[in-house]
Amino acid sequence: MTGSLVFLAEPHKRILRKLKSWWGRGFWSGVEELADDESQIVQARALARSGRIGGLVVDAGRLAAGVAEEAGIWTVTITVPVWGVDEHAGFVVVASGRAAVILSGRLTDDLAEHAEEAGVAIVPDSSELVATCSCPTWQRMSRTGGVCEHALGVLVQVADLIDQDPLVLLHLRGVTRDELEVLRAPTEPDPVRDAPQADEIDLALEAAVRAAQLLEDAEID
Repeated sequence: MTGSLVFLAEPHKRILRKLKSWWGRGFWSGVEELADDESQIVQARALARSGRIGGLVVDAGRLAAGVAEEAGIWTVTITVPVWGVDEHAGFVVVASGRAAVILSGRLTDDLAEHAEEAGVAIVPDSSELVATCSCPTWQRMSRTGGVCEHALGVLVQVADLIDQDPLVLLHLRGVTRDELEVLRAPTEPDPVRDAPQADEIDLALEAAVRAAQLLEDAEID
């Protein structure tokens, strides 16, 4: 049983961050396919910027958030398939030796390639994103397979969270941070811990300056 990830409501923002990672953009592609048209995407982005989406709660296979409007507070729920036993085991094999990199917030291209070869789809497609909302609009749109702007607005925020931290996506798929910590081999380098610290960088720069000065003095002599 996995615990929940909780993200506080975000304040109003003028613009949304541009998605930079392949997994963030891949998730967003699925979200776009859920929308009826571009105008609904525009409405969803505006809602995501508005600060009216309450704290997000992410569990394995499910996430939920509240959306506040004058007419009331609507509850949005999104479900994503958790990996089955074979898929989970396949990802564990692929992640072994790469756990430290994943924990640092990166899913490398070779990890994605090996996961695909193992039959593991890391990013869900639109058919795997099942949204419900307590608003009257969703009740009407769901009859024809559509989704409301509240659900899309929540998914806009989720795409941003996933883009910044792929562990949110893995958590949805049923893989926890604790599991990845166990996978990390004792000899596997930690990209964050083993990165040069500010003091080390300053010392290296100072040594380089001194070395350059010594060479210059030697040429003068």
